[in-house]
Amino acid sequence: MPHFQSRITTAISWCLAWGNKREPNFDLPVLQQMRHALQTGGDVPEVTRSLVEQVKELQGITDEDFPQKIAQLQDKYPNLWNQTTRIGLVYGGATKIKQYVFEAAKIQDIRGASAILDRINLHDLQDFFDTSQKPHPISKWLNRHFPGLKAALIPELVIYSTGGNILAFCPAAYVHDLANAIERRYTEETLNANSCAVGDTFRLLEIRFGLLQNSIEETKWLDWYQDKKTQADPLVEAYYGCPEPGQDCSELFKNRKSFNELVGKLASAFNKRRSGNDVENVERPSRRYPPMFETHPYLQRDDTERRNAVIKAQGLPKEPWFSEALARKRIVGQQTKLENQQSQRWYRRSGFDWRPGLVLSWVTRFKLFLKDTKQQKTYYQSLPKNVPWYKVRESRNLEDIAESSLNTPSHDVTNGFVAYIYADGNNMGGYIQKIRTPEEYQKFSQDVSDATTLSVYAAIAKHLKPRIVKNSTDSDFLWVHPFEIITIGGDDVLLVVPADKALEIAHTIGEEFEKRLTQFQDYQIPESQQDIKSVECHRYSPEKAQVSQCKLSMSIGVLITAYNTPIYYAQKLTEQLLKSAKARAKDLKKFNYYGGTVDFLVMKSVTMISSKINSFRQEGLTKSGKNKPTLKLYAAPYTLHELEGLLQTGKALKKSGFPRSQLYQIRSLLEQGKNTAILNYRYFRVRLGSEQQKLLQEQFEDAWCQAVTNPGNLAPWIFDKNAIFIKVVLFISLILLSQREIQLKYIILNYLKKSTYETIWRELVDLYPFIEVTETADTTQLLKAMETNQ
Repeated sequence: MPHFQSRITTAISWCLAWGNKREPNFDLPVLQQMRHALQTGGDVPEVTRSLVEQVKELQGITDEDFPQKIAQLQDKYPNLWNQTTRIGLVYGGATKIKQYVFEAAKIQDIRGASAILDRINLHDLQDFFDTSQKPHPISKWLNRHFPGLKAALIPELVIYSTGGNILAFCPAAYVHDLANAIERRYTEETLNANSCAVGDTFRLLEIRFGLLQNSIEETKWLDWYQDKKTQADPLVEAYYGCPEPGQDCSELFKNRKSFNELVGKLASAFNKRRSGNDVENVERPSRRYPPMFETHPYLQRDDTERRNAVIKAQGLPKEPWFSEALARKRIVGQQTKLENQQSQRWYRRSGFDWRPGLVLSWVTRFKLFLKDTKQQKTYYQSLPKNVPWYKVRESRNLEDIAESSLNTPSHDVTNGFVAYIYADGNNMGGYIQKIRTPEEYQKFSQDVSDATTLSVYAAIAKHLKPRIVKNSTDSDFLWVHPFEIITIGGDDVLLVVPADKALEIAHTIGEEFEKRLTQFQDYQIPESQQDIKSVECHRYSPEKAQVSQCKLSMSIGVLITAYNTPIYYAQKLTEQLLKSAKARAKDLKKFNYYGGTVDFLVMKSVTMISSKINSFRQEGLTKSGKNKPTLKLYAAPYTLHELEGLLQTGKALKKSGFPRSQLYQIRSLLEQGKNTAILNYRYFRVRLGSEQQKLLQEQFEDAWCQAVTNPGNLAPWIFDKNAIFIKVVLFISLILLSQREIQLKYIILNYLKKSTYETIWRELVDLYPFIEVTETADTTQLLKAMETNQ
């Protein structure tokens, strides 16, 4: 925290010293001297010393110093109370990101679109604040369009710039210039991506105590909030929140009346501006640089059919037609994959004057991770002795990821399948609401971003190795990195990996994310609050599960599908799986479980699902009838502990030698009823050898299918624990209902009579081809032949 506190000290001191006008109150050399002194711990200039002392006084205010009445602010902090210089704050970034990234159908264009947004967010916007004297295109661009803005910005002003958004301090006079510059940069670089940025100015005291009235004495304060009548007001409860049992209501007020309230005001203004509405008391057009393109019914369109084409890319396969926006995506996609200069010649001949700038691929960053963590030897150990590590190329397309490899023999059904993994953080909003200072915002953003990125790299390094693919130009073979990271931003992840390693990678991402965050005390659940009952939510061997220890976690959606499935369609399905996993994580909070969840689907055919996944499961995979139990022919979503158990059960099933034909037969019998499925499962099970039966009993029956009322098991069924919880709540409600509510009682009684059972068998069968695929003799012979030929 001291590092972040020092940066925020410098940022606020810079804004105070600059003043409220476009010209600084002190000469720039004085401001630079002050900044250098704050960085090195030296003496600040005499003329700015009082301002720096005020900032340090502000940062030294603790939660215990929070005043009971608004008048005490003036008594305690007269210098801060009387400070008239305002502090600018700007929030902005890209909007409708999926619409921009996935409007094209080809992975090359999607890759390029994501790289352009990453470059703007991670490099261009941060270069706005760069103070180096080296000539830089961004400096020239800012000076041309927004004179004076560049001199007013320094790196310490940035609070965070991850996940597609930026939050930064700014001298008060340049707030709208900076917001306009952010929007204009996105539009000029992408041509058709949506962006939005807003800004406002605040008093120095508001940085610590939230929004204050123009006449500060009129601000509603803690003494007002603690009145019972005030708390009973629905508007007050909606704004400050409802206290949990045993929680001090003053904590809710303190959480709200902090820097968090300023960010909330900007977020509200951001949403208004993004929707096209005018923000009150702000002298800015509704949307300053909207992307607009004329089209004509009789002119050639580009591949997206959204804009008129302007060039024919001669030299590319099939010579596609490009609009300039699509051409930018394609050339950046090519540069990201380090394609040779000859394949990029079409862009130089096009006549466009736009240049992509610095583009660093995710694979290049992954290589740096391997080097920094000294995992290069382990990752590249599958390479033949005559193939150096630097000969391994990035995968060119999804077919490379799906193609046969060391771990996937060419005759296996997994050949031709990839997996989309879409991950997003849980409990983020609840945690952010308790952040009270800019330093905490900065630390939180950095910690989550690092944990997300490093978790993905660690999962890839653990489960993937370079793989062999055929060269499209000749009969030779190439070694490639078998994954495609589309984006990693903040707590969001979207990547494509081989189908046979998808669930293991998803599990490791979720596990590593929590593991890395629990290294910091801020994200640990205190031991006194760790609930041993949280393990009871797991359907797989709850006695082996660990109690939730991290306040934050990840939900993940995984779609296993053919590599030629339309990407926009696969992305929509994966997003639905992610939402399902997040709903499961939210539902499990009643067990005090705060860990990760994963939902997945194996889609063998594009026509398998014609509606939403939830509708498909409820209408096609859920069986119920009058006076019969409800049977769910699926068990997804899973907790991380359950997913690990599912993988272990799948391996045990394969190891047992259970005939595949009988696997499918039991799956088909699930729909015929609970007892029929149990009978047939036991019939096929007893025909296995004793060792195989023991393996199934330990890894499947005892681990998943224990009965609730006796020591037996219900294999292949699982009693739905979530339904038990719901029934307990309904039973209590039944007792509390009055005699007049007979009809509602009747409905509840009918529900209580029904039991709900679910099964992992169907998902085990779907995963069977993708679990524990080992190196075959055919693959070994291929490698030896390659070594001999080379």
